[in-house]
Amino acid sequence: MNIFRTLGIEPGRAICYSGFRHGQYPGGSYPNYDEIKEDLSLLNNHWKYLRLFDCDQHAETVLEVITQEKLDFKVMASAYIEAEMNNFNCPWNGGIYSDEQLEKNLLNNSKKISKLIDFANRYPSIIFSLSVGNEACVDWTDHFVPESKVLEYVKLVKFGANQPVTFCENYAPWLYKLEKLANEVDFISIHTYPVWESKHINESLDYTKENYYSVVNKYPNKAVVITEAGWTTNSNGNAIHPNNVNEENQKIYHEKLMGWAE
Repeated sequence: MNIFRTLGIEPGRAICYSGFRHGQYPGGSYPNYDEIKEDLSLLNNHWKYLRLFDCDQHAETVLEVITQEKLDFKVMASAYIEAEMNNFNCPWNGGIYSDEQLEKNLLNNSKKISKLIDFANRYPSIIFSLSVGNEACVDWTDHFVPESKVLEYVKLVKFGANQPVTFCENYAPWLYKLEKLANEVDFISIHTYPVWESKHINESLDYTKENYYSVVNKYPNKAVVITEAGWTTNSNGNAIHPNNVNEENQKIYHEKLMGWAE
């Protein structure tokens, strides 16, 4: 499956982008126009495609900067959908919410999906694809949304916008429980983090390839994209051995990943 033909784009380097600085956070203080311009000026000419995580004030400013400064970027716009059900399997302090909060999240998610469609129609020359969520179906998530609801969101966005629609998720759920969603999205987006699964740096690329091709082989008629991959440089010892993470290993994994992709 030729992903470039499916998406109608040219091959190019892609990166996830978040411009939040120290003291800034979603729902609180956001980076301003000049701060995002500074970031994008550094990324320009090195990266062609940007993935954004939510259709919030941050995303709005990014799209404004790209437009006003005439920067050569294409964007995957996203809606970061929040928990619509409790997840008692979440291994950290999260995943459990009051009924009132879940109802609030449901309303917020509907607004986000509408905003995503609005972005897509306002910036058709910049936004090349749309994602209706991020890691909301995997077993350990703290913002669980059932597949049936994600499927509804995909259909709403496909009806309201022209760009290809996806859902960004860890590779594993695509293998055992997201078949209906996989059939509805225009392409499948997967996340692969070998370091989180106790792999040594020497095993890293082979494991990423294993993750990728397991999904590709399950859905041979569907394009598959890696929308998150990486190697951390620090660890507090929980789940990741501190000796396995540093800038050198990050560089090794990045260069192997990009070489394989290219």
